[in-house]
Amino acid sequence: MASNMDREMILADFQACTGIENIDEAITLLEQNNWDLVAAINGVIPQENGILQSEYGGETIPGPAFNPASHPASAPTSSSSSAFRPVMPSRQIVERQPRMLDFRVEYRDRNVDVVLEDTCTVGEIKQILENELQIPVSKMLLKGWKTGDVEDSTVLKSLHLPKNNSLYVLTPDLPPPSSSSHAGALQESLNQNFMLIITHREVQREYNLNFSGSSTIQEVKRNVYDLTSIPVRHQLWEGWPTSATDDSMCLAESGLSYPCHRLTVGRRSSPAQTREQSEEQITDVHMVSDSDGDDFEDATEFGVDDGEVFGMASSALRKSPMMPENAENEGDALLQFTAEFSSRYGDCHPVFFIGSLEAAFQEAFYVKARDVHLLKSSSRLYTSSFNCRKLLAIYLHHDESVLTNVFCSQMLCAESIVSYLSQNFITWAWDLTKDSNRARFLTMCNRHFGSVVAQTIRTQKTDQFPLFLIIMGKRSSNEVLNVIQGNTTVDELMMRLMAAMEIFTAQQQEDIKDEDEREARENVKREQDEAYRLSLEADRAKREAHEREMAEQFRLEQIRKEQEEEREAIRLSLEQALPPEPKEENAEPVSKLRIRTPSGEFLERRFLASNKLQIVFDFVASKGFPWDEYKLLSTFPRRDVTQLDPNKSLLEVKLFPQETLFLEAKE
Repeated sequence: MASNMDREMILADFQACTGIENIDEAITLLEQNNWDLVAAINGVIPQENGILQSEYGGETIPGPAFNPASHPASAPTSSSSSAFRPVMPSRQIVERQPRMLDFRVEYRDRNVDVVLEDTCTVGEIKQILENELQIPVSKMLLKGWKTGDVEDSTVLKSLHLPKNNSLYVLTPDLPPPSSSSHAGALQESLNQNFMLIITHREVQREYNLNFSGSSTIQEVKRNVYDLTSIPVRHQLWEGWPTSATDDSMCLAESGLSYPCHRLTVGRRSSPAQTREQSEEQITDVHMVSDSDGDDFEDATEFGVDDGEVFGMASSALRKSPMMPENAENEGDALLQFTAEFSSRYGDCHPVFFIGSLEAAFQEAFYVKARDVHLLKSSSRLYTSSFNCRKLLAIYLHHDESVLTNVFCSQMLCAESIVSYLSQNFITWAWDLTKDSNRARFLTMCNRHFGSVVAQTIRTQKTDQFPLFLIIMGKRSSNEVLNVIQGNTTVDELMMRLMAAMEIFTAQQQEDIKDEDEREARENVKREQDEAYRLSLEADRAKREAHEREMAEQFRLEQIRKEQEEEREAIRLSLEQALPPEPKEENAEPVSKLRIRTPSGEFLERRFLASNKLQIVFDFVASKGFPWDEYKLLSTFPRRDVTQLDPNKSLLEVKLFPQETLFLEAKE
């Protein structure tokens, strides 16, 4: 058994002789041959004078294999020895198994993984790629080989490739993708969700936000304003693609990396802030907080002079109110509340809903219960989603309570609480520090929750604040599930939130069942209404078809009657215009004609031999056989009399003294 040092030398020699770079594969081959270097080399690269198969009986007749240890350069050779002299093998040689090679082939925006044995050819790889990429082999150039371009008939084993390989396909003869495919890709991107990992530079905090591809850059910046309290006009961004030049551009066409893209945002330095910093260096005046710089910047923008600004510096040390007194617009009041809360307790806090309490009700309650189920079954649940039914959490703040700072900093801003509230609650806040704001909230509370809840909040002492109200929307009213006071812990707060969620989930199941039953009833009613509508349409169509048919029959009957009346009028006029029939004994020659009708009847009449042939035609027409529909034929010789000149006399056309004719309908 070879020692570890010997095995390392054998492994190095084996790799040098065979060109196998994969150490695991080389060790496997050596172990199959009991770490016999010569046997392993012969198993991988058979020599011309190596293992030969006898043509008799299938015995193995090995030739002398190369063994540097047993054949020194100075050893004499026998003149009778032959390069193909049979010798008995010293040990059994294990036949080498084919290696499996992995190829990752890149073509435009696609990657294709191909796994083949090293006994296959390059052409077989192209055939697989033809099926995957729908590109003819004749149009395909397979590049990336370390040895340069290779032929399709080249065996992979002869290239001595590592196990993992990367190739790429070129198609110079094929046109680039059409614009329609680009439009299809853009439409697909609009339906995708982009995860934006946004780092707030000043506080070194990351926010993971999901946006649809149809969202605009402006919407992203407004959402970041809600999280960081940095106004859009003061935001300084890093990481946007160069193609994102317009805030109205949607994310799908801005060039963001899918599915994740990293961005960095910070507060833009203003000229006023720069001047403040220089004054600090000169006068060694230390500003208390970053909010002073913002105040100075805002003052400059609104035309406040330097004296007024420095007069504000002393008041900046005092705590700003969470909410303006006698706030008329609830949305503006909550914007100030969010900004002040962030400045006091940091950016990790619940996302407070900006808007009136009625609007918060709309967001939380007035959607279908089924939407909750669909959202939970989706893998794209994200914290900024407000499109499903949720619980409403109302945070009531009071600056004069001794519990406020502890509750806000240690419990309300805990990451677990923030995450749980963001996923399952709409959080709305109000400040009860000022009496006017307190009275306004009690009025809202009395209107939405009833006098009992309003009285409960009215009787709370200052040191029992802040309060957390958990509200669940029901069919006809809003129910207060829990009132959480400020003297609690993170674990207790989480437990009470989870307990409220259990009640909410059970209620949702009942609501889903009721909605399904109501929807089933509505579906049956819609189906019945649709069937009734289709039946009415079918009856109306049948009635209209019948009316059209009757109208058509009436029209045809009218035409037929008119035609008959016209024919009768013509017949009568012709009958009246005929000259009187001559008697048999007449001074002038008389021709007697006998005409056979198609029905077998005979028409007989006498005509003067001097009468024109047209009078015979008029006579036949007066009997209902107009000459434009019938032809008059003679028997011997057979001729079509209607083809003769109607102005000739009967004598001239040889219809004298008598003749038998017959009528035949024209084709």
